[in-house]
Amino acid sequence: MVMQERLYNVQDLELFIARPENADRLFELINGEIVEKMPSQLHALIANFFNAVLYLYMQNNPIGWVFSELRVKLPDESLNDVIPDIAVVLKAGRNFEQDAPLSYMPDLVVEIQSPDQSDKFMMDKAAFYVTHGAPLVWIVYPTKQLVEVFSQTERNLLTSQHTLEGGNVLPGFRLPVNDIFKSS
Repeated sequence: MVMQERLYNVQDLELFIARPENADRLFELINGEIVEKMPSQLHALIANFFNAVLYLYMQNNPIGWVFSELRVKLPDESLNDVIPDIAVVLKAGRNFEQDAPLSYMPDLVVEIQSPDQSDKFMMDKAAFYVTHGAPLVWIVYPTKQLVEVFSQTERNLLTSQHTLEGGNVLPGFRLPVNDIFKSS
């Protein structure tokens, strides 16, 4: 749901989300547009699946943190303030700041397409993450049962016959794409 007709900046978003009527809602700023996050049941189910699988990976390989719906507010970005569905941040050289959004791009971003989000919207989000430093981005298309993998140098489309891998970000992580969609 788009909330305006003019371009907004991060300060405008801060004022908007501070309104009492927006207290329990999630909004992102994407290319100057305030967009409310409104996930479906399927979206939430897949997000929880990724959260669980990545959390278990981190229990066995304590190299980072897994976050759901964590705000990413880059200091040099005035028209974008995003909330990835799932974000993985590697611990190496980073501090855990309990009450702050991330001020840098996560090492892995997982975005799950909601029914009201176009393929172009998802591609633009992936491009934003990669352009601003995310080494790995997974875009999940629930209705098509596909996962698109983006890195600084590659873009691959995975079907249910493929296996999603963590590459250099999550060494040894392997997940059959088919497993992502089994519970739906």
